[in-house]
Amino acid sequence: MSERVSLIIPTQRRLGGLQVAARSVFAQQGVDPSRLELVVVDNDQVPSAQETIDALAAEAPFPVVYVHEPRAGVANARNAAMSQAQGDLIAFLDDDEEAPPTWLAGLLATRDALEADVVFGPVRGRAPPEIERHRTYLETFFSRLGPDQSGAIEHYYGCGNSLLRRAALPDPQAPFSALRNHIGGEDDLLFGEMKAQGARFGWAAEAWVWEDPVPARLSLGYTIRRAFAYGQGPSAACAVAKPPNYLGLAYWMTQGLAQAGVFGLLAAFKWLIRAPDFAFTLDRAARGLGKTLWWGPFKIEFYGRGAA
Repeated sequence: MSERVSLIIPTQRRLGGLQVAARSVFAQQGVDPSRLELVVVDNDQVPSAQETIDALAAEAPFPVVYVHEPRAGVANARNAAMSQAQGDLIAFLDDDEEAPPTWLAGLLATRDALEADVVFGPVRGRAPPEIERHRTYLETFFSRLGPDQSGAIEHYYGCGNSLLRRAALPDPQAPFSALRNHIGGEDDLLFGEMKAQGARFGWAAEAWVWEDPVPARLSLGYTIRRAFAYGQGPSAACAVAKPPNYLGLAYWMTQGLAQAGVFGLLAAFKWLIRAPDFAFTLDRAARGLGKTLWWGPFKIEFYGRGAA
């Protein structure tokens, strides 16, 4: 197959992680380099990553395209990269991820075998040695788990470590909704729309990547807030649907209230007895609360106002 592949890395003031991610892309094996390009989109008000990308381009085995998108927001960043990418297939890698040399070949093989519109791969969270408290929970939180074997799946995951067929996108140039610029979940909206239109999803079990969260994210203070925001996703999606899905919204809010109550009480008990899995239980309570408190003043913004 001779389809061109654009590898996209969005970034915002994470030059160290960006260099690791880009060099892992340069080291990919089993794929003809003449089919590849790397598109890096710098979502900073000033082009803070341009010098780094220019240096990386000098060592790249295929073209590197630098895109500066000063408008804050994760959807803006992804759309800016998509508008410049030339590929028939689009592979996304985050700037805190590192791909093994067989990563891209694994995604492409699964895509070809399944004729899938989108293929997702596992993510393995990796904390530095000095992180001891809640280490198992934190590494799990930043991981993406899935089936042990590659194959077709009915549901979808996030954009990081994924391969998309451009022709299957509702809008091939700007598929990500600006409604999610600051809270994230722009990929959930896109893949949900694609699923409704009959898109085929695949899972590439061998196409895994490492994720190395920045130190500021390796704490319960960050992850529980993030879990709350993840919980808001399904309720918010029902609210912004056209027409609004009020029945679905009622379902998610009711489920969330029950989840928050049950796991909140259980988390309090586990905290009292210093149970080692306390953080996992608190996480589930936070996600439930997010399903219930999803609107206006309860929305949490993670993008476009600091770290990307």
